[in-house]
Amino acid sequence: MSRTLRAVMLFLVLSSCGGGTGYGTPPRNIDNACAILRERPEYARAFAASERRWGVPAHVQMAAIYYESRFISDARTPYRFTLGVIPMGRQSSAYGYSQALDGTWDEYVAETGRRGARRTDIHDAADFIGWYMAKSTERLGIPRDDTRNQYLAYHEGRAGYARASHDGKPWLLRVAGEADQRGQIYAAQLAECPVGGRS
Repeated sequence: MSRTLRAVMLFLVLSSCGGGTGYGTPPRNIDNACAILRERPEYARAFAASERRWGVPAHVQMAAIYYESRFISDARTPYRFTLGVIPMGRQSSAYGYSQALDGTWDEYVAETGRRGARRTDIHDAADFIGWYMAKSTERLGIPRDDTRNQYLAYHEGRAGYARASHDGKPWLLRVAGEADQRGQIYAAQLAECPVGGRS
């Protein structure tokens, strides 16, 4: 095999392994909504489309993604181990930007008809979050712009939220409070760089 052919094959193997497009990696500055949207314009389009369709503000969607996956497109839950060393699978089926569980994702796909939707695609993940939170508004009366309670219902599931399962989880209440603050910060930042051209 010629050296040139060998070099081309090595390049193809390495490029298939790794994120020349940034796949899986978060934006550089996830603390600033405008920096996120400047670096990844497709995010702005995704959040705007979800907001138009479901009425869930972009800053609420972004705060949920921040706390679910830190904007890592292929995020997964950690492995569980037996005896501290034997891997027993992931903690849950949560996957992607939205950390949607398999069953909830399947429900979303069936209800919306988005058969090709992927949890690693920001457009699909944002649409999923909008869909889920709009249903929380419909079933639980949580306002679409109430980041704290939308996040609690998102994390615990609507049935868990209705049972107030979060009240027994001080760590989750703390995270929901942080998500609410993050949402407020993102909202203030987005006022300077409106998503989808909003003023």
